[in-house]
Amino acid sequence: MTTKSAAAAARATVYGYPRQGRNRELKKAVEGYWKGHVTADALRATAAELRRTNWLRLADAGIDEVPTCDFSYYDHVLDTTAMVGAIPERHRSAVTRNALDGYFAMARGTQEVAPLEMTKWFDTNYHYLVPELGPDTAFTADSAKQVGELKEALALGLTARPVLVGPVTYLLLAKPAPGVPADFDPLTLLDRLLPVYAEVLADLRAAGAEWVQLDEPALVQDRTAAELNAAERAYRDLGGLADRPKLLVASYFDRLGEALPMLAKAPVDGLALDFTGAAAANLDTLASVGGLPGKRLIAGVVNGRNVWVNDLAASLSTLGTLLGLADRVDVSASCSLLHVPLDTAAERDIEPQILRWLAFAEQKTAEVVTLTRGLARGTDAIAADLAANRADLASRTHSPVTRDPAVRARASAVTETDARRSQPYAERAAAQRAHLGLPELPTTTIGSFPQTGQLRAARADLRAGRIDTAGYEERIRAEIQEIISFQEKTGIDVLVHGEPERNDMVQYFAEQLTGYLATRHGWVQSYGTRYVRPPILAGDISRPEPMTVRWITYAQSLTSRPVKGMLTGPVTMLAWSFVRDDQPLGDTARQVALALRDEVNDLEAAGTSVIQVDEPALRETLPLRGADRAGYLDWATEAFRLTTSGVRPDTQIHTHMCYAEFGDIVQAIDDLDADVISLEAARSHMQVARELAAHGYPREAGPGVYDIHSPRVPSTDEAAELLRTGLRAIPAERLWVNPDCGLKTRAWPETRASLEHLVAAARTVRDELSRS
Repeated sequence: MTTKSAAAAARATVYGYPRQGRNRELKKAVEGYWKGHVTADALRATAAELRRTNWLRLADAGIDEVPTCDFSYYDHVLDTTAMVGAIPERHRSAVTRNALDGYFAMARGTQEVAPLEMTKWFDTNYHYLVPELGPDTAFTADSAKQVGELKEALALGLTARPVLVGPVTYLLLAKPAPGVPADFDPLTLLDRLLPVYAEVLADLRAAGAEWVQLDEPALVQDRTAAELNAAERAYRDLGGLADRPKLLVASYFDRLGEALPMLAKAPVDGLALDFTGAAAANLDTLASVGGLPGKRLIAGVVNGRNVWVNDLAASLSTLGTLLGLADRVDVSASCSLLHVPLDTAAERDIEPQILRWLAFAEQKTAEVVTLTRGLARGTDAIAADLAANRADLASRTHSPVTRDPAVRARASAVTETDARRSQPYAERAAAQRAHLGLPELPTTTIGSFPQTGQLRAARADLRAGRIDTAGYEERIRAEIQEIISFQEKTGIDVLVHGEPERNDMVQYFAEQLTGYLATRHGWVQSYGTRYVRPPILAGDISRPEPMTVRWITYAQSLTSRPVKGMLTGPVTMLAWSFVRDDQPLGDTARQVALALRDEVNDLEAAGTSVIQVDEPALRETLPLRGADRAGYLDWATEAFRLTTSGVRPDTQIHTHMCYAEFGDIVQAIDDLDADVISLEAARSHMQVARELAAHGYPREAGPGVYDIHSPRVPSTDEAAELLRTGLRAIPAERLWVNPDCGLKTRAWPETRASLEHLVAAARTVRDELSRS
């Protein structure tokens, strides 16, 4: 039984909620605004209604304190950049003319102005816009968005807590602005930034905020003494303000380690901590420092990043232990629920018993409320919930869906030789050059071509029965013919079939592998208006039949140029899915790798000479703590090699990565032993090429010269200049020319123009090389 004081104190809350709406209303409104079909006022009205709906849904579910400021038109880090006035110089005039259009210009760019760089939010598949700072950056407070949204929630009669990116994390996520020396440390701007945060906090207090949450997830990473000292100074200064609301500092995604004692002593009013997964170690650290006497603790005991039901009894035990470590213990998910879909109730195609194993944002909210009631009133108050939860957990543990003896036996029989190519790279490269006959600076694309409205309509018509399979496949064949014809006319050297049959680079494969569950409505924001439906890894993985061979073979029949086979790699298949929590990730990766190995071997047998296995998530999944990284990289690189090592020496293996900090994993990229790697490089001005050169990377590489996450069309001169920059790091005989990423989200007119410019740039630089 819990104590009377616990009953009086325990409250339910969350840090954030999915933004898009039940039918992705936000995506449709924002994209409509970009196209001129939706007015600014209509966009704002849609956003306000989505916020209102979310807050009332949370309150009706039993959440005592709702979050505000978690809503965004595009990205919450970009919102922070606007809040502190850190607008890049190239965007200032656009922001001054029209704040909303200027905001989207920073996110997406325009034909005249490049956007902010984009990369992954810690080890998630959410992308944020990287702040650009320099020694001349002048911060100015603009709290209109934050104050406005708080007032909206308070007007509904709700208890609301604004949630902001903390100042230390904001600076640690930033990069030197273009033209600023690369060794500039944005954290040196902390003393300049803190008064701006103080002003925002005062504005929020004046608007009615009792508490404000400052998120500092960067502190769960390995931090230097100087960085920890900066964080200590930040919260000493903010905590010492006379005109402020109560401050709650939050962290999530991993254990805080050495930062936790510092935050526990800081003059703030509470901490919000993650107690799931590796972050469960926060409990022992918190106990070792004597807890948080006189302070509030929000305990994140419901996993906000995965979709499995919570073990209520285990979480209640953790909460009971925490009761003695703080003045008041409240209950939450471990992080914002932005990272999970909205509601399992919308999933009609998943068997009902299996659906009971799953918890999306609405179900996680209910778990938080149930645990709060149990903490406050004792286990008798939630006895029925505990019994139902035990039954659901047992059902999953004992289900034949989760285990396949044949898959496990095959994975256990893998040897080190199975994950090694038969010849070293130098010998393979010679064989591949002779076999493929490609020119210097060969051109290619990453894989996907625009997914037009007609293609999406054809898939919808097939699902609805308005066309039959034969009619749908005829549409796909016509699209592949058009894509192959365009590439040949443009002069691209290694072609792709464009992936018109694929709904998503992970979901497409998951729907054809055993052990995966696919959702109909499980949308999760990846970046901006890009939403994905991550499949769910529920059981052991195998490949019943070939998945891509038919369409790749058809595309190859249309041309004499090589057509790449296109697969998603095993680490990305895990990273962009909701993974099993009942076995080590490395075991699951090996199962997926063996299934993909069968596909690679079948593609080669069908005559495919170039096969690309994409691993954009290799860096994203890198553990946040250095001590955990070697083990991860061992199984991750082995899984890639296991996928690709069964082919002949003259079959060229490509891989692709994008939108991550590659400098941290250059050795792992080398360990993949791929023949060619293509990487995002346009927004970062070829930084990755320099990182590969510094490492001594010995294989072929294609740092991107076309930023596909912006609607702007790069000129031939611009692409050529990026190529020349790349050549300063990578010799011509090992340099490829390609976009940053796939073209699925782009429109045909900009795609045609951009690729024509890309090919023209390659020809220009080839001519320069031939004359030199």
